[in-house]
Amino acid sequence: MLEPQTLRFLSGLKKNNNKLWFDAHRAQYEAARIDFQNFIQLVIEALERRDPTIAGMQARDCLFRLNRDIRFSKDKTPYKTDFGASIKREGKKSIYAGYYFHLEPGKSFVGGGLWMPEREALKKVRQEIDYNWTDFQKIITAKKFKSIYGDVYKSSEVSLVKMPKGYEPDHPAIEYLKLKSFIAEAPVTDAELITAMLHKKALAAYEALQPFLEFINRAIQPDEV
Repeated sequence: MLEPQTLRFLSGLKKNNNKLWFDAHRAQYEAARIDFQNFIQLVIEALERRDPTIAGMQARDCLFRLNRDIRFSKDKTPYKTDFGASIKREGKKSIYAGYYFHLEPGKSFVGGGLWMPEREALKKVRQEIDYNWTDFQKIITAKKFKSIYGDVYKSSEVSLVKMPKGYEPDHPAIEYLKLKSFIAEAPVTDAELITAMLHKKALAAYEALQPFLEFINRAIQPDEV
């Protein structure tokens, strides 16, 4: 579980996204960051028993910086108003699909996958779905996966309007071959964030997601499991 003060800090930051307010609340930020980091570490230590690719990983290396890169953005607010953690083999900046936790009051979610991969990696994942559609279909229609995620995320933000070159429009996997990202996510309420059940919910979500990640990572690096 997370401390209510962690959510209060993020809510306060969203209303006062400026350096003056942040400096005055730096102690609260440090406490919130450590709280989130400790939660992610507990999740990693439980999850690595099922997924050896993340064994020995440290939560501090999975968390994203709070400062925003505003050099090329019209939005000049200096800070993100959420905490994010990416848990995946070879670290959060690796090419592989992995687990993700997004903490933002009113908008938190658990899940993961592969976000906007490079062209060659994207091509490989689509090819893997094409060649092994039956296997992929079994993964995304598995009882646990469907009960937690419903389906793979398919908004217009991550999906092409037309089919990618090389595939027919009547392909049975058409909805998934058009994707530019391969992710799944499930909402987490603010009430759930501050209960002891949060740890269990995150682990259940990640365990249901694991076959999906393994399928994607097999495509990216076929010689590794």
